[in-house]
Amino acid sequence: MNHWVIYLDNNSNKKGFIKDFQQGRTPIELQYFKQKTGRLFSHFTLEKLIDEEDKHDIKIISSFGQSLKTMSSGEQKRALLHYLLNERPDYIILDNPFDNLDISFQENLKTILENHSKHISFIQLASRKEDTLSFINHYGSIIKNNFQVIENPLSAEIQIPESFTTITVPQSGIDFINLPNMLINFKDVSISYGEKKILNSINWTVNKGDFWQLSGTNGSGKSTILSMIFGDNPKAYGQNIHLFGSKKGSGESVWDIKKKIGYYAPAMTDKFSGRHSIENMLISGLNDSVGLYVKPTAFQQRIIKQWLALLDLSDIKNTFFNALSTGKQRLVMTARAMVKQPPLLILDEPTAGMDDDSAALLVALVNKFAEETDTAIIFVSHRKEKGLKPKQTFYLTPHETGSTGSIK
Repeated sequence: MNHWVIYLDNNSNKKGFIKDFQQGRTPIELQYFKQKTGRLFSHFTLEKLIDEEDKHDIKIISSFGQSLKTMSSGEQKRALLHYLLNERPDYIILDNPFDNLDISFQENLKTILENHSKHISFIQLASRKEDTLSFINHYGSIIKNNFQVIENPLSAEIQIPESFTTITVPQSGIDFINLPNMLINFKDVSISYGEKKILNSINWTVNKGDFWQLSGTNGSGKSTILSMIFGDNPKAYGQNIHLFGSKKGSGESVWDIKKKIGYYAPAMTDKFSGRHSIENMLISGLNDSVGLYVKPTAFQQRIIKQWLALLDLSDIKNTFFNALSTGKQRLVMTARAMVKQPPLLILDEPTAGMDDDSAALLVALVNKFAEETDTAIIFVSHRKEKGLKPKQTFYLTPHETGSTGSIK
């Protein structure tokens, strides 16, 4: 069987490639698939099926007994794969199949794919070379709009900008006063939604300058923990949770908490659809605003000038944010969460969907920020990022009675 992996970077026109492929406009090297029947395993397909289920109040993947939108990411992908395999196509395009999946779900998916690789061809689109399926026998890449065959799938050495070693993290000039050393404290925290138990007696302390990775399987409660720190999850009230020296629910506002936290998750990028320059995006991080509504002070402009130099983006500071590649957008958004040097920085799956080079650059920035500031960092990821240097990992393990936490 012909099995391909096609490597993508954050400038690749993936949507265009998929559309052309499905309409029979295949590169010469992939003409084998032109007269074959194929299916697409992608979040695009999942979104379409979820929309159809909602619109017509039906369960398209009915054998699983529940609607797609109520499933976890792993369950959705497993259900979609079974659905597509049952249609018996000649090939399936796998669009970054392991994104946002924990290790156990990844291994389960790999086993299913390998078992079917003897009679179905797979075309894997991959942003990370480490995700390459073991049975792949042909290699290619897409650079912008151009497909090319490659012989060696190994990546070149990743270049980190010289500025990362020559320029220190700029001081924000913002003082967070009267903060205790213990920023976050969960003591015997247990959470349930109806009869479903999510967390069971969680004990976790985050102090100034800590660098944690928060990890666990899909559905283990990572999002629940974050929502009790950064969000307004009502389940946090009545629990023994202390944030920045005050017990949760003792009169502090959500804003009082959020102004002490720098936060970034990839979904936030969609909020910035306006025509904001890179420079203004970074300045807005000092004011916790989506846009730039107040004229920045000379001091703020000087700080951001230093950040632009650190990120090696000074020459394109006036470029619109939404014109940047995915990798550069993620780098800018991560830096935006850092610029005020908050007591706590939360990065929620910041490298999901990024190519190897872009992820390595973001990891290098996070490590630098951890080394040069006393900001506590919580880095949430299913993936063990190469080069990331957390001091400790807080790992959630699911049980019928709710997930328990352990320090690794």
